[in-house]
Amino acid sequence: MTKEGSNHFFFGGVDVVELVESYGTPLYVTDENKLRANFRGYKEAFETADTDIYYAVKANGNLTLLKILANEDAGADVFSAGELELAKTAGIPTEKILFNGNSKSEEDLRDAVESDVKVSVDSLDELKALSAVATEERKEVEIAIRVNPDVSPRVHPKIATGLKESKFGIPFYAVIPVCEEAKKLPNIALSGLHCHIGSQILDLSVFSEATEKMMLLVGKLHENGIELEFVDLGGGLGIGYTQEEKEIAPTPKELAEAILPVFEKKMHDFGINLKLVLEPGRSIVGATTILLSRVNAVKRAHKNFVAIDAGFNLLIRPVMYDAYHEVLVANKINERDSELYTVVGPICESGDVIAKDRMLPEVERGDLVAILDAGAYGFSMSSQYNGRPRCAEVLVCDGQVDLIRSRESIEDLIRNQKIPARFI
Repeated sequence: MTKEGSNHFFFGGVDVVELVESYGTPLYVTDENKLRANFRGYKEAFETADTDIYYAVKANGNLTLLKILANEDAGADVFSAGELELAKTAGIPTEKILFNGNSKSEEDLRDAVESDVKVSVDSLDELKALSAVATEERKEVEIAIRVNPDVSPRVHPKIATGLKESKFGIPFYAVIPVCEEAKKLPNIALSGLHCHIGSQILDLSVFSEATEKMMLLVGKLHENGIELEFVDLGGGLGIGYTQEEKEIAPTPKELAEAILPVFEKKMHDFGINLKLVLEPGRSIVGATTILLSRVNAVKRAHKNFVAIDAGFNLLIRPVMYDAYHEVLVANKINERDSELYTVVGPICESGDVIAKDRMLPEVERGDLVAILDAGAYGFSMSSQYNGRPRCAEVLVCDGQVDLIRSRESIEDLIRNQKIPARFI
């Protein structure tokens, strides 16, 4: 987005060049209007069915963003006691929180029981442990059984979670016996089935396939006298990172058209009514956020390297998944792309490459680079590697700017470290 007469990139009604003069770089910037619109897109797409949207907190757990989503009536899919606390602090109702995960400790299970949230049970061991904790706490805990549906989305293998070899979920063939066991255990209320097949999925047919498989299990349980209240089909809808992906990326409305006919027909066939739960993360927050970074050097070598002050310590996706993010020279937004550059970070690793072989305007030290679509698995996967404090985050909305996370200091790197007295 630009403004007439300006050579600067505007985001959320704000000149990002002016923004970094106040908050420095690197800097994450989120557009509140985009966030609200993305969530409302899901609500509107699934308004014909009894559907709850549980935002996947792992995608971006900033407390202000969670508060905005809570105000939009979102639930939460959480994967740890920390994410659970974030969701509760943001005001998301506990009855709309699902505690997910394949390796929950006894402390995790106790936090879930004490908080009165639903638990997605990932194994028979966990089911028995949860029953013991709930019995000790004298509470009944509502659960879903996480199913491994053996559905193969065409995505990076590190983000495919519904394959038969995945660590997540109970094998499809073993789900019915586990559900029968759950019905026998004390203080356990079996209410749903849950699956999640992967992330950054652009092929809607796999969602239809997963829905078919999940509803097949619902039917078998119904035949065995086990009635459920909800089916959670997870998240995973992809977004457009490249221009080609932007042209084909499915919308929540198209996702609804892939899921709801199957879901509703099966309910009609079985003579039952179920709530549908979805867990979008990336498709809610991914495109809402940019990462701004200052150019420290331009080096002409085997390649033209643009060295910026944000590396995989702040955005690990390009290194971990070979992911693509569009980059712009934010202070030269109207200038012609003229040279091929590779954008790299400041981390002491050869793999710290943010963007390979991109045509950009002539880049100089001091220029400002904007990395787009960085809202999902950006700050939430960041680290202090190489002793680098994490950056600030700001929220923009129609020209208004709010700081929503302060920049860390060098003192934050050592705050919790202790030197034994014998070394002093």
